[in-house]
Amino acid sequence: MSLEELAHSRGWSDEIARLRHSICEIGKLCYAKGFIVGADGNISARTSDGTVLITPAGAMKGFLQPEQLAHVDMQGRVIDNGPRCSTETGIHLVSYRERPDVQAVLHCHPPHAVALTLAGIDMQIPVIPEIIVTIGGIPTAPFGTPGTDELPESIRAIVKCSDTVVMQNHGSVTLGSNLLDAFKKLDMLEHTAKILWLAHCVGTVKPLAPEEVAKLLDTRRKLGIRSVNTLENQCGVKKP
Repeated sequence: MSLEELAHSRGWSDEIARLRHSICEIGKLCYAKGFIVGADGNISARTSDGTVLITPAGAMKGFLQPEQLAHVDMQGRVIDNGPRCSTETGIHLVSYRERPDVQAVLHCHPPHAVALTLAGIDMQIPVIPEIIVTIGGIPTAPFGTPGTDELPESIRAIVKCSDTVVMQNHGSVTLGSNLLDAFKKLDMLEHTAKILWLAHCVGTVKPLAPEEVAKLLDTRRKLGIRSVNTLENQCGVKKP
């Protein structure tokens, strides 16, 4: 059955059908790249009516079909008699509440990024020019117990001013203007973590000098890049 036929049979709008399909495709990408394994993680998109489509509880995200997704309101209540949503839906809802500009949220468990939180390595330090110019850095949120209100509260302050965050001992959250944008930031986050991992294996990692960072941020402004940047807004930067 085609997506159009499925949408017609289910009574979905074109938007809902497209988002359901896109969430499943992003789930396949995350699974293929090792950003999630088993039933880990969750993926969501906000619809034009303010409700949220999200992967269901206990599902393997790399093998989902559009009709298997949960549909919830901004209080996390399931609507349209669909499946039960993820126990970590709160991560997504707090991100949408704090950031009206965000339309998609990915929570995954990228292994190198999680490993750096275990080792106490700060992913916010300025070392990679491309990251400095785009997202700035990746702040780390304090540990919050999964499945409780601690978890969304642990990221609340950071998602106000950053599109990327790693949660201590747990995983990552990336925010985007759409699902592909959120996935792009996840890809950048884990690539940065791999580079830092390798660098720490072979020597001492030295951040770029403040004047070099300032020049890179000036380049960003000259290029007209206006996305959220944690070095510009000092989001999650650890004070000396």
